[in-house]
Amino acid sequence: MALKVLILGANGFIGSTLTEQILANRDWQVFGMDISDDKLGDSLKDPRFKFVEGDITINREWVQYNVRKCDVILPLVAIANPLQYVKDPLRVFELDFEANLTIVRDCVKYKKRLLFPSTSEVYGMSPDSVLDEETSSLVYGPIEKQRWIYACSKQLLDRVIYAYGVRDGLDYTLFRPFNWIGPRLDNLLDAKEGSSRVFTQFLSNVLHRKPIQLVDGGKQRRSFTYVGDAIDCLMRIIENKDGCASQQIFNIGNPASDLSVAELAKQTIEVCAEFPQFKHLAEAATVVSVDAGTYYGKYYQDIQARVPSIKNAKDRLGWAPSTDLRTAIRHTLQYHVQRGEVNFA
Repeated sequence: MALKVLILGANGFIGSTLTEQILANRDWQVFGMDISDDKLGDSLKDPRFKFVEGDITINREWVQYNVRKCDVILPLVAIANPLQYVKDPLRVFELDFEANLTIVRDCVKYKKRLLFPSTSEVYGMSPDSVLDEETSSLVYGPIEKQRWIYACSKQLLDRVIYAYGVRDGLDYTLFRPFNWIGPRLDNLLDAKEGSSRVFTQFLSNVLHRKPIQLVDGGKQRRSFTYVGDAIDCLMRIIENKDGCASQQIFNIGNPASDLSVAELAKQTIEVCAEFPQFKHLAEAATVVSVDAGTYYGKYYQDIQARVPSIKNAKDRLGWAPSTDLRTAIRHTLQYHVQRGEVNFA
C-alpha cells in the first residue's frame, strides 16, 4: 500500500519542493494544506496530491482527520524570517510553538510517525566550531534580544517531541536545516528590504538595482545548502528504511559551503553576471555595510558561525550534499528565468 504523507505548509519553500519530488519519484499519496497555492504549480494537477486551502489554526477538524488517516506527518508551518522574530515575537511563538504543539499531540494520540522541522538556530551561540546533534549545547542571549524566541520555540518543541518518544514511544525524526537555499525560498520579485531571507534578498537587490546591505559587514558565516540536496535527505527520512531515522535528530547542511555572508554577496553578483540579461545589473551592483541595530532593531543579536556535523546523516541515511554554492545560485536564477518571472531590461 502506498505511503500517505501529510504536509502542513505544503506551499512553502520546503513543502512545495518536497511535494514535487514525491510526486515525480515515488508512488506515495500527498495530502497538503496551506493558506495559498502559488508555489505548487503542476503538483496541483496530480491525482495523488490532495490539497486544501486552509489555516492549521482554524481548520482543526481537517488537520486532525488527516493526521489520523496518514502515515507520515510533516508540520512545516512556521515563521522563519529573522526580521519577524524581532518585530512580532508573540506571533512567532503562537504559530511556531503553540499551533505545532497541537499537531505533535495529535501524532502521539493516533500513533503516527512525525517528521518535525527543527532549525540550526537551536544551537544559538554555541561555542562549538562544528555543531553536533547530541553533544553541542544550545546557547541563547538575554531576554531583551527577542530574536531568540524562534530558536526557543523550536528547541522546546524538540524537547517535548523527544519526551513523547521516551514516555509514549512516539516515532519521530527531528531535522535541522542549515540555511537551505534555492527556488521558491522567497519572492524574488519583492523589492522590499527584509521581506526575504538573506539569499533571495541579495538576488532581489541585484535585480532591483538596490545596494546589497551587509549587516555588520557580513562577517557572519553560514553553511548554505542547496534545497535539492536537502530534499534528497528528507526523502530518505520519510522512507525510513529499517527504522534508520526513527527517534533520531539530523543536521541537514553542507559544511563544504561554509562561507561568510559577504562572500555570499560576492558570489551572488558573479553568478548573476553569467546571465546575459543580468550582466549589466551585476556590473552595477553595489555592496554597503549597515549595523545590526539599524537593520533589525535593538532586539536583534547575531550568530557568528554555524557549521553542521552531518555524520549522523551520513552514517544512518547514507546521505551527503553534492551541490556547491555557485551551482545553487545558478539553479535558482535558471528556475525563475524559465518561468518568465525575472526579465529585467
